Amino acid sequence: MPSLKDLRVRINSVKSTRKITSAMKMVAAAKLRRAQEQAEAARPYAERMERMLQGLAASVAGRAGAPKLLAGNGQDETHLLIVATADRGLCGAFNSSIVREARRRIRLLLAENKKVKVLCVGRKGRDQLRRDYASLIVGTLEDVSRPRPSFAKAAEIADRITAMFESGEYDVATLIFARFKSAISQIVTAQQLIPFSVPAGTEGGAGPVTAASGAVYEYEPSEEAILTELLPRNLSVQLYKALLENNASEQGARMSAMDNATRNAGEMINKLTLTYNRTRQAIITKELIEIVSAKEAM
Repeated sequence: MPSLKDLRVRINSVKSTRKITSAMKMVAAAKLRRAQEQAEAARPYAERMERMLQGLAASVAGRAGAPKLLAGNGQDETHLLIVATADRGLCGAFNSSIVREARRRIRLLLAENKKVKVLCVGRKGRDQLRRDYASLIVGTLEDVSRPRPSFAKAAEIADRITAMFESGEYDVATLIFARFKSAISQIVTAQQLIPFSVPAGTEGGAGPVTAASGAVYEYEPSEEAILTELLPRNLSVQLYKALLENNASEQGARMSAMDNATRNAGEMINKLTLTYNRTRQAIITKELIEIVSAKEAM
């Protein structure tokens, strides 16, 4: 049985930990509000741009002059997985859930005899993946979201990915990140970036693009010229949206994890305090019995 001094030291240690986790929860809650607003504000633009490009690409896909970011290079042998995680831990299962999806995709691709390359955005993804797939990691980008995600950093990542594609280092690029749903729920999402994904059954169309409302759009200049200009920009937009979603998900997961840690610390303090009081009472009772027994023996 631990002594009273050991129990007091442990109680004080847990109290100090509770103060730290409580402070981290408050900081994460303050950051979450702004991060959530930024993520929700970026969604309409990114989703509308992707839908517009999908409709435009449907009439261009299959043509001889289709942009390379849309048509690809005609192969499906080498896959690049862009795994976006956080640079810090203490955020529950946020990092491990993204890495788990990356591991699953790596296993599936390797089982199909595909070549896999991994570009890590965030230290935690690199630290976990290099235990089993260190040879597949081609690079790591750190501190991308510090102090907060910016479009300029997303554009730098997009330029690097595009340069790797143009140099023939991979055939298909897929981004893995966590979409923010709530402070306690994040949805791990895999989005194909290169080649640009066109809805099934719409490839090879020709003529003006028709919207769902029935309106017909004619583009000037040609669809190929517009796609050549907008596809690289859309790549940056989608990466920026993913960084914002990841940032909000990280803060939400951290706030939830620190809240659980604070409550667990409180429960542990109560149990240790109860044990301390019982031990102290047992020691006092034992001393009284020894005093009474000594008096009776005299």
